Amino acid sequence: MEIQKIEKTYGRSPQADALFDLMGKKSVHSIFLQGLLCSSAPMFFASLQGKMKRSVLFVLDDADEAGYFYHDLTQMMGQEKVFFFPSSYRRAVKYGQRDAANEILRTEVLARLSSGGHFLVVTYPDALAELVVAKQNLDERILKLAVGQQIAQTDVVHTLRDFELKETDYVYEPGQFAVRGSILDVYSYSCEYPFRIDFFGDEIDTIRTFDVETQLSQAKRTEIEIVPELAHIESNKQCFLNFLSESTPVVAKDLSFVCDRIGQIYTEGFSSQSLSEQLEGATEVEAERIRHDMKTELNLVSPLDFKKAVAAHLRIEFGKVAPSESPAVIPFNIAPQPLFHKNFNLLCQTLEDFLLQGYTLYILADSQKQQQRLKDIFESEELKRYAIRFTPVDKTLHEGFTDHDKKCCFFTDHQIFDRFHKYKLRSDKARAGKMALTMKELQEMEVGDFIVHVDFGIGKFGGLVRVPTGNSYQEMIRIVYTNNDKVDVSIHSLYKISKYRRSDTGTPPRLSTLGTGAWDKLKDKAKKRIKDIARDLIKLYAQRRREKGFAFSADNYLQHTLEASFLYEDTPDQNKATQEVKKDMESGRPMDRLVCGDVGFGKTEVAIRAAFKAACDSKQVAVLVPTTVLAFQHYQTFKKRLEGMPVRVDYLSRARTTKETREVLDALKEGKIDILIGTHKLISKTVKWHDLGLLVIDEEQKFGVSTKEKLRQLKVNVDTLTMSATPIPRTLQFSLMGARDMSIMRTPPPNRYPIHTELVTFSSEVICDAINFEMSRNGQVYFVCDRISKLQELKMLIEKHIPDCRVAIGHGQMKPEDLEKIIMGFINYDYDVLLSTTIVENGIDISNANTIIVSDAHHFGLSDLHQMRGRVGRSNKKAFCYLMAPPKSALTPEARRRLEALETFSELGSGFNLAMQDLDIRGAGNLLGSEQSGFMEDLGYETYQKILSQAVTELKNEEFCDLYQEKMDEGAQLTGDDFVDDCGIESDLEMYFPQTYVPGDSERMLLYRELDRLESDEEVEAYRKRMIDRFGPVPHEADELMHVVGLRRVGKKLGCEKIILKQGYMQMQFVSNVNSPFYRSQMFNRILAYVTSHIQDCVLKEKFNKRMLRINDVKTVGQAVNLLNQISQIDLGNEKK
Repeated sequence: MEIQKIEKTYGRSPQADALFDLMGKKSVHSIFLQGLLCSSAPMFFASLQGKMKRSVLFVLDDADEAGYFYHDLTQMMGQEKVFFFPSSYRRAVKYGQRDAANEILRTEVLARLSSGGHFLVVTYPDALAELVVAKQNLDERILKLAVGQQIAQTDVVHTLRDFELKETDYVYEPGQFAVRGSILDVYSYSCEYPFRIDFFGDEIDTIRTFDVETQLSQAKRTEIEIVPELAHIESNKQCFLNFLSESTPVVAKDLSFVCDRIGQIYTEGFSSQSLSEQLEGATEVEAERIRHDMKTELNLVSPLDFKKAVAAHLRIEFGKVAPSESPAVIPFNIAPQPLFHKNFNLLCQTLEDFLLQGYTLYILADSQKQQQRLKDIFESEELKRYAIRFTPVDKTLHEGFTDHDKKCCFFTDHQIFDRFHKYKLRSDKARAGKMALTMKELQEMEVGDFIVHVDFGIGKFGGLVRVPTGNSYQEMIRIVYTNNDKVDVSIHSLYKISKYRRSDTGTPPRLSTLGTGAWDKLKDKAKKRIKDIARDLIKLYAQRRREKGFAFSADNYLQHTLEASFLYEDTPDQNKATQEVKKDMESGRPMDRLVCGDVGFGKTEVAIRAAFKAACDSKQVAVLVPTTVLAFQHYQTFKKRLEGMPVRVDYLSRARTTKETREVLDALKEGKIDILIGTHKLISKTVKWHDLGLLVIDEEQKFGVSTKEKLRQLKVNVDTLTMSATPIPRTLQFSLMGARDMSIMRTPPPNRYPIHTELVTFSSEVICDAINFEMSRNGQVYFVCDRISKLQELKMLIEKHIPDCRVAIGHGQMKPEDLEKIIMGFINYDYDVLLSTTIVENGIDISNANTIIVSDAHHFGLSDLHQMRGRVGRSNKKAFCYLMAPPKSALTPEARRRLEALETFSELGSGFNLAMQDLDIRGAGNLLGSEQSGFMEDLGYETYQKILSQAVTELKNEEFCDLYQEKMDEGAQLTGDDFVDDCGIESDLEMYFPQTYVPGDSERMLLYRELDRLESDEEVEAYRKRMIDRFGPVPHEADELMHVVGLRRVGKKLGCEKIILKQGYMQMQFVSNVNSPFYRSQMFNRILAYVTSHIQDCVLKEKFNKRMLRINDVKTVGQAVNLLNQISQIDLGNEKK
């Protein structure tokens, strides 16, 4: 059922008619809607909008309430009619930090209002406290453009410059514009997306919006308005209420509170600290403007003026208790949704009572899956007897309610399941620009960056240069080495170049010297070590595949019950991992699976399900964890999840007394304990198992060598599930395919609270505010500081300002036992604040700690900060993260951008895939043993990966080639892909993106790299479409370049290590190992077949043990691709040679 149908029933209610009557009377100035609670208020007003014929302003108590109210209205009316009017400051007004994304929403509302029309505006006191531009000043600064309009591009650009918009190469943030040929990109302050305007001569051909992150077009527009930033206009500003027409009613929850709050904001004004912060490093003219911007009376509305402005409008209030001077009252009979705290029996009894009294039940949920899950729960064995029938509704509101007049219940699913409900504002899009830029800069190569070339070593990037070859130009990449030696590399071998990345150590790497052979020695050394490791892995894997293990039985109903009771929705990855693990358990071979995923992505849940499955077949489960704290924590998680199930869980660690330990061991021997969690004690000689069936290992990389050895002996025929929080890079995943079964979780769980992140300068005021707020809701605080020496003075500072605060200090130089005591104390809520150097124990999950303060945040890398922030916000309370750093003017640009990116992206998840890059580096190090990280330092991370995949290819070609021979004998079709690592290309044809087509070296570099990584023709086609969208029609040189991808791929398939296109012929060099099984494969037979049928064009020769084929008369890349495709598809008949 659709939510709009419900809202219509409200439009026909007697209360609606009464309201219209009162609104028609001139004498009535204020109306009170008594008993309009929860989400019934937005529901009621949404239903009236059709008849209202005027705009309405809603004022709620704070930003969050307003956000939910706005979200409820948009669920029922769509986004065209409802607007959100936020404060233009990022935090409380007194700190004076403006936020561009919020400015967009404000400007959009003002621009819409000045052009007339009726809609609903939702706002809150902090937003109303700021004065806005007067109407006539706004009209002067709007540029209107429409499709088909006759106007020269140069004129538009002049106007934009007058508006003080900034000209850049690419548009990422509001207030920027860019010109590329006939395309003009501009980011107006009146829309959440930037516009792309395409001119044809002096006429506007098309206008479309585009996405900041991908820079690709989205929707077409026929007309647009371009509005510059309004905050700095010198004009007489006015209160927002005066901007509205007289007929607009003001609807508020509590008007007297709104007036008090506005008075409070006005008296606080702007704090002196924020003024001095912004003045730092400003010129005199700028300083003058900043002082003007920070003057209270010029920017904020005084409470007196506000009361006058409100008096001019009709006031409607809603809530429980009527204000003292009783105005016209309209009564409603509405009760809030009762709390069930996931107690389904209670829920069913309540619902049954409502049904018996003849009420209709509506349950509101966003996803079909949730509705289905509710149905399943109501139809389950225990609850069937209640026979609950309900009508599912497709959208959800913030707070459910019961309307006794209409005899309806509207209950929301997130309240039934105690979940967090998220509201979305449109400004989230505008913030994406900053993140996109940060991410782009992580990948971009600037001149002077260190880069690694696989064949020559570490050098500095010297930019893109054009070099004459024959009678045309080629674009080359210049790399500078020691003694200023230069190497120019063609853009087709981009895959050999990577940015030099490694874990953050401050010292720059040493440049390689050409011609000494040192780089090759280093590579060989690394390759040899990798081969040793990989060889063991492959052997071990082969051995385990031959073993017999225990085949577990299929899922029973207990398993289903357990899985349905999971608090969160399963993410697709989690589902897949669970399925894979079960499949492995049910097969006869012993399982050896690695599950990787970031903290909080649901690995433990997968482990619990597997453990329960094993216990159902009366096998015992061992869960091995690296630290005592984690053992205790896992024990609690397992116990909580398996409550009411017929299994016994226990744990072993240093924390248990000898007597307890003895009891546990005896029970274990007799088979009374099903799941045992513990540290490495679990695998000592004293522990005797009754019937061990599954071994779960958490954070494997933290165990020592001896532990790992013992494990290896233990797990030859026991199913093993290993979990790791360090993400494993995709590339490594593929190369290790033959050695390990892996499941990878990359999607964060949905409904998690976004973490409110703020960038602040160090001041005791901010620290005390944060700690006091957290203590007032009985929460705990993490306080991270990177210097041990500073911890003591911070403790004294906190105790001086907040005497009743209990502070504990923890850092890595303490004895492990002491540290453990402190952390256990913190878990048990003996302390309010934990002061520590980087969070001491990484796996800890304390749901009661919901504020984290990071001192000197600019010293940490993106991923560290992201991981630290991931420590909070794991429960259903709102979490806060304060990053303390010096004022922005004192930071380096990188540090500043890093912190801003974190501040704008408060949610876990996607954008961080790139920030995870340095985590990947650590992950790779852990996977292959710590001695490897030394090589990563020397070679750079990406080069290391390349060498790894080469090493594995070589192993397959040489030592394990019998494996391949077996496969061929089984009739498997082998192609060149199995024997060639990559196919190089040399050419004298013109192929590159001209500078006039794609401006900016670093952007061209990024596009070349992107093209370089494409795999299939479809991807290249999509890439071409993106290019046309962003830069206009593709010139000939660029077209040729795009064909190269296909050429390399087909070349590789045909076993070519290199293809040369010069002077109108094509030469292919085949696999260099003459004894390779490739020469006995079908693919090579096809090549021979082609040569024999085209003798006049082809020359096959062998020179220095290299086999080559030369084909005449190939003039373009496109032609070459077609030719090779033709060869690879030759039908050989069915004879096997």
